[in-house]
Amino acid sequence: MRWPASLQARLGLSVGLVLTMLWLLAATVTAVIVRAEMDEVFDSALRETAERILPLAVTDIVGREDQGVTQRLAPIREHDEFFTYLIRDAEGRVLLQSHAADPTVFPSYDGPGFRQTATHRLYSDAALQDTIRITVAEPLAHRMSVAREIQMGLGLPLLIVLPVALIAIILAVRFSLDPLRRFRARLEARGARDLSQVPHEGLPTEIGPLADTLNSLLARLREAFEAERSFAANAAHELRTPLAGAIAQAQRLRSETKDRAAAQRATDIEETLKRLTRRTERMMQLARAEGGRLRMDKSSDLRGVARIVVDDIGRTGTPDRIRLNLPDMAVMSDLDPDAFAILCRNLVENALRHGGQTTPVDVTLTASGQFTVANDGPVVPSETLNRLTARFERASATADGSGLGLAIVAAITERIGSRLVLQSPRPDRTTGFQVSLRLPIEDSE
Repeated sequence: MRWPASLQARLGLSVGLVLTMLWLLAATVTAVIVRAEMDEVFDSALRETAERILPLAVTDIVGREDQGVTQRLAPIREHDEFFTYLIRDAEGRVLLQSHAADPTVFPSYDGPGFRQTATHRLYSDAALQDTIRITVAEPLAHRMSVAREIQMGLGLPLLIVLPVALIAIILAVRFSLDPLRRFRARLEARGARDLSQVPHEGLPTEIGPLADTLNSLLARLREAFEAERSFAANAAHELRTPLAGAIAQAQRLRSETKDRAAAQRATDIEETLKRLTRRTERMMQLARAEGGRLRMDKSSDLRGVARIVVDDIGRTGTPDRIRLNLPDMAVMSDLDPDAFAILCRNLVENALRHGGQTTPVDVTLTASGQFTVANDGPVVPSETLNRLTARFERASATADGSGLGLAIVAAITERIGSRLVLQSPRPDRTTGFQVSLRLPIEDSE
């Protein structure tokens, strides 16, 4: 027999089986005891019957005029006669018998006391110096019938009590496991990056240590991730100042040198340092996206944040390529404006960098909180599309960029409980790339 995987089913099945076995055992023992007591009662009845009939029979037989004649007593009314009797003399002649007595079932008299044949239980006794003998017989089938009725009386309630008991057991087990189901629901409702302790009040004492071990593991994981994020953020922050100084030195070297080759090397160094600076900034943004607080206590209008980000990017020399589409009504959200700015900047810069050099980038924020950034360009293969949100992943080996932009956007999207959708080609077009997600906004009611 294979036990079910459910703990509730296991407890219900095991307790039900034990209850059934105990009930059957109790019913069997009770039936055995009752059968023994019943035999004593019936034997006593046999003896009482013989002792009551024998004196009356002696008086009747002694007072007869015709000795040796068999007399059969007629019944007063029809009834089932469970006890039958014969009264015989010393030679075995039948002197008196009950109306339903069958002489063939009565064995020869062999002294007073109990005797049993294959079909009957008998009791014999004698009077007048053993000259008048009585034997009372009871069919064993009568006793077996009574025993079966008693057993049925003990067993039939099991058919009613057992299902009711099993239902009660299942409900009791289910009620007892409610704290465990609530604990599981808390775990299922958590995001992938929520490593705080799971409340486990009310758990059974057998499950409590498991919850403590899980919370201890979550605490160690949280400390490890926080140390990793803190290191990345601190390292990136500490690199900003020396990088800025190195860029300034490269610019000064280029302006002071008269050698074209040296000036070109200074320019190359400056570009490399600027790329390193951008990557450092992306690492700081990633640390913020993975570990910072993204939802605020107060709501703000995201339209203003989108305008500031687009205007700031436009000042770098591409103001005409960005088409910003905003609703007339405010888009109020508790999303941290800095987090939305990081998300918006990474998506727009990614579209400008990897899209067509002369085609516009469409940035759209709807009143329902749908945020979309789309650009024209070559179609990205589906297998490449599926891995673009990984860290340091680029569409191709020759593509420019840090490979962290979409990873930062994906981290923010996951932590606010939304879903990042990447599409290539753009909907209703044969080329291009589009990124969309749903931002958390307040109800307009």
